[in-house]
Amino acid sequence: MTEDRIWRVVAGELGITPGQVERTARLLDEGNTIPFLARYRKEVTGNLDEEQLRSLDQRVNYLRNLSRRQEEVLRLIDEQGKLTPELEEEIRAATLLQEVEDLYLPFRPKRQTRAAKARAKGLEPFARLLFSRQTGGIDLQAEAGKYLDPEKELAGTEEVFQGARDIIAEWVAEDAEIRGAVRRLFWEKGILISEGLTEESTVYETYYNYREAVARIPPHRFLAINRGEREKILKVTFEVPEEEAIALIEEKYLGGPAFPGREEVAAAIEDGYKRLLRPAMEREIRNGLWETAEEHAVEVFAANLRKLLLQPPVSGKTVMGIDPGYRTGSKVAVVDRTGRLLATATIYPHAPQNRWEEACAALRQLVKEHGVDVIAVGNGTASRETEQLVTAVIAEAGGGLQYTVVNEAGASVYSASPLARKELPGLDVSMRGAVSIARRLQDPLAELVKIDPRSLGVGLYQHDISPGRLKVRLEQIVESCVNHVGVDLNTASPALLSYVAGLNTKTAAALVAYREDAGEFKTRRDLLKVKGIGEKSFQQAAGFLRLYSSADPLARTPIHPESYRTAAEVLAVLGYSPQDLEEQEKLASLRRQLEELSPAELAGRLQTGLPTLVDIIEALKRPGRDPRTDLPPPVFRKGILALENLREGMILTGTVRNVVDFGAFVDIGVTEDGLVHISEMSRGFVRDPLALVSVGDIVEVMVKKVDPERRRISLSMKIPGPGGFPPEPGKPVDE
Repeated sequence: MTEDRIWRVVAGELGITPGQVERTARLLDEGNTIPFLARYRKEVTGNLDEEQLRSLDQRVNYLRNLSRRQEEVLRLIDEQGKLTPELEEEIRAATLLQEVEDLYLPFRPKRQTRAAKARAKGLEPFARLLFSRQTGGIDLQAEAGKYLDPEKELAGTEEVFQGARDIIAEWVAEDAEIRGAVRRLFWEKGILISEGLTEESTVYETYYNYREAVARIPPHRFLAINRGEREKILKVTFEVPEEEAIALIEEKYLGGPAFPGREEVAAAIEDGYKRLLRPAMEREIRNGLWETAEEHAVEVFAANLRKLLLQPPVSGKTVMGIDPGYRTGSKVAVVDRTGRLLATATIYPHAPQNRWEEACAALRQLVKEHGVDVIAVGNGTASRETEQLVTAVIAEAGGGLQYTVVNEAGASVYSASPLARKELPGLDVSMRGAVSIARRLQDPLAELVKIDPRSLGVGLYQHDISPGRLKVRLEQIVESCVNHVGVDLNTASPALLSYVAGLNTKTAAALVAYREDAGEFKTRRDLLKVKGIGEKSFQQAAGFLRLYSSADPLARTPIHPESYRTAAEVLAVLGYSPQDLEEQEKLASLRRQLEELSPAELAGRLQTGLPTLVDIIEALKRPGRDPRTDLPPPVFRKGILALENLREGMILTGTVRNVVDFGAFVDIGVTEDGLVHISEMSRGFVRDPLALVSVGDIVEVMVKKVDPERRRISLSMKIPGPGGFPPEPGKPVDE
C-alpha cells in the first residue's frame, strides 16, 4: 500500500482531506507531539483536535504496518512459487490485517495436521480431483486404489477417501471468501450462551442461564461474563445457525449439477466447518468481543479520568486534610495556600478510643493557629463519623469555615511511593495520605498526576483489561489535561512536568534540579540552559509552561514564544503593549477592543494564520486564566447527612464520582455513593451515561430507595418539575 493510498484511506475514514493527513503525518514523523500540533500547528493540520490527531496517528501507523505485512506475505508466497497476479491484487487491495492473514492462511507453514499427514502420503492429487467436480466417467474407487500403500497406512480405499476429505476440509476452512462470509454470519446471528457451574448464590447469578445476541451484548456485560468464566463460575459457549453456515459453503463448492464424489466433498465441507472453521470463528468472535469491550472500558476510564483531573482547583485557601480512621486514629495535615505543609496531628475521636472532645479541641486549635479556610475529609473508612466531628468543630468555630468530602482513592498508593518519600521526607506514611487529601482539593491535577491512574477508582472493570493498553491511554489523557491547563515552570513538581509536551521523566528532573540550584526561571528561553533540553524540546514544551513571576506578561499566557511578535503586533494595532496586560484598567479596556476585532481581517493585515490569531486574541483577553475555573467548584458543607436520615423522595445535591455503562455513582454526603441507574437519568432513552454526566459534575438527585442492610442507595435524576410539584431541597416530594 503506497503512502498516497494511505492518505486517501485515512482521509475517507476521518472525513478530512488527504492533504491534511499527509501534512500531519509528516509532522508526527518529525517528532512533534500531539498536544503541540493541536495547539500550535492548526494551520498545518487543518485545525484537528487531539482526539482526531490520535485517531489519525493510530490509523496511519496501522496502515503502514499493514503495508509492511502485505509485502512480507507477498514475498513468502512468491518464494513458494504460488503467487498469481490475481492473489497479489487481492492482497494489495486489503485494508485490514485480518484480510491479509485470511489470504495468506492456505500458504502458511502448517504443523502436523490431518491434512498435512494426508499430503505426506501423496493424497493431494486425489483430493484435487474430487474437489474439481470434474469426475464424470471416472471410477473413483479404482482411482483411489492407485494410492494404496500399506507402508503409508493406506491399506484400503476408505483411508484414501478419508485423507482426501481431510485435505478438502482444510481447503474449505482456509478459503478467505468463506471465512469472511462465516465470520459475518457469526457476528450477525450468533448467540452467546452463559451457564452457571454452581448452584450457589454469587454475583454472577444473573448469568447462570443467560443468552444474548453477539451483535447486541454490551461491553460491560461481556466483561462481567468473561470474569465469571475466568473464576470458573460460568461456562460460555456460542450458538450459530449451523445449517445456514454449511449451506453457505456448499453453495460455493457443490452448486450446479451433481457429480461423482459429491457426497465425499459434502462430508469434507461439514467436517471442515465443524472441526476447523467453527472453532476458529468462535475464537475470533470472542477475541473481537474482548477487543471491543476492552477498548470501551479504556475509553470510559479515560473519559472519567479527564473529568477528575480537570476538576476546578480551590486555590488561595489554607486547607486541613483529614484521612479518617478508627483504631490507628485519624491523620490530620494543614497546608498553606501553596501546598506547603504547616502542621500535622493524629486524633482518636472514634472507637475504640472515643476521645471525641480531645479531637475537637485539637482541630479547633489547628484552625485558629493556621487560619484554616476549608477542611477536606477523605471519603474512606470512618468518613461519616469524621464528618460529624468536623461539623461540630465548624459549629463552634463559626465564621466561613466549611468542609468538603474529597475522594481519597489512591492516597495510600501515593503515600508509600518513592515520590512521596522524596516530597515529604521524615513524615509517617499514613500522614502523607492526609497531606495528599488536602493538596488534591487545592489543585487536583497537580496532586493526582503523582498517582497511578488505575488507582483512582473511576473506571469500569479496569483490573480485567490489559495493563499495558490501559497505561498508554491513561498517560495520553494525563498528558492532554496537563497541557490543556498549563504548568507553572517555577513551582511544578517533577511528576507534573514530566507530562508536558516535549519533556519526560529525565528532563523534568533535570529542570527541577536546575531550578533548585540556579533559582527561578526568568524567561521561557531559560529552559535551554537545562541539560537535555534542546531546541526541539523547547519548541514542544514552551507554550505549555507558565512563568507567573516573569517580567514578561506574555510568559503567563499560552501564547508560544514563536508567536510573541504577532501578539505584540495585535496589541500595537490597538495602542497597547505587553506590559499593559498587568494593569487591570487597561486590561479591561483592551478586552473590550479585542471583542470588537475582526480576526479574519486582522489575520490578513498581519499575514498570520487565522486559527493561531484567534488563540492569541483569546489568551490576551484573559492572561493567566486557568481553564478549570470555568467549571463548578466542589460542594462545600457545614452539616452532615447520615444514611439513616435518608428518606425516599428527598431532593439532594451531589457530586458525580464515577460514570459507568449502567449509570453514575453520586456522592450525596453519606459514606456510600448512591447509584443513578441509566433508566433513572432522564425521562427519555439514554444510550450512554457519559453523554449526560461526567465525573465532578454537580447534580440534583432524588432518593428513590434506601437499603440500610446492604447500605445501598438508589437515586434518580428524574425530579418532578414545574409541571408537577417542585419539592423543597432536602424534603420528600410528598410533603
